[in-house]
Amino acid sequence: MTPIPIMHSDLANIVGFAGMVLIVAAYAYVTAAKQPNPFILHATNLVGAALLALSLLVNTNLPSLVLEGVWASVAIWGLVKAFRTKRRNRTESP
Repeated sequence: MTPIPIMHSDLANIVGFAGMVLIVAAYAYVTAAKQPNPFILHATNLVGAALLALSLLVNTNLPSLVLEGVWASVAIWGLVKAFRTKRRNRTESP
């Protein structure tokens, strides 16, 4: 049984490049910003990892797909941490 492709290989490459640009942009942002916003950083990484993973479902490279899963997990962890910190700060403020 042959797998049904999610999208054409060329489109998958474009989606993958978009994800790569987002991840590199997030890295540049965290390096350049004096106080990086964790929501921007982790959301950009999460979307970038998701786009790369989608691309890798078409152009399969298992180690890279696993890496993007880990990358997305860390981004979700960072977002959860940022939301908890924001909520804690809001309840502690007068």
